Amino acid sequence: MADRISVFIVAGNRLLREALCHAFRNRADIGVIGSSEQPDLSLKAIAATRPHVLLANGAMRGVDWLAFIPEALRVTPETRVVLFGMEEDAETFFRSLRAGIAGYLLSEASTADLVCAVRVAARGGAVCPPKLCRALFHYVARQGTLPNPRLRAEYGLTRREQLILPLIAQGLTNKEIAGRLSLSEQTVKNHIHRILRKLGTQDRLSAVHALEATAWKV
Repeated sequence: MADRISVFIVAGNRLLREALCHAFRNRADIGVIGSSEQPDLSLKAIAATRPHVLLANGAMRGVDWLAFIPEALRVTPETRVVLFGMEEDAETFFRSLRAGIAGYLLSEASTADLVCAVRVAARGGAVCPPKLCRALFHYVARQGTLPNPRLRAEYGLTRREQLILPLIAQGLTNKEIAGRLSLSEQTVKNHIHRILRKLGTQDRLSAVHALEATAWKV
């Protein structure tokens, strides 16, 4: 089938890989095109097969998924990454989102849940555990702003920079902004330096005036 969803599985446990392959084997719309026991060994195979969905066992010990996921997406930008076997931890969830995942399944997820997640991700959707949806909504609400096309078009501000700018207007320090957005203080400092450069301003106050001039608060 030309429109069959191709899946690549990364899981350290051989029995788990075989069980997942068996679970997908009976699905007419899904096909497993490869599997690997280690992420670093799978990059070449992923680049060669270019799967629709990369299904990765986030519970594997000693694996830095937050470093691997961006690397995998660099070689196959169209691939959708779904992590499974995860714990109900909001910080890990948000960091995984920033790394580029399309799905996040908890350790209690069933085989049917994984199959559903693969289908949703392949269609361009996203999968969020109900237990973490509230944390996600709260996170978005805390930002207080929505991305503004004018700021991107006129100044080239990224989404992250658009989130930081109104926090500057609130008078938050670099440390406070870092805590609000779960970033390092140095990362915030670098973002602010780029914001000032893009806006053509020398200090935070001038940047705030630029923000007010675009009237983008919501």
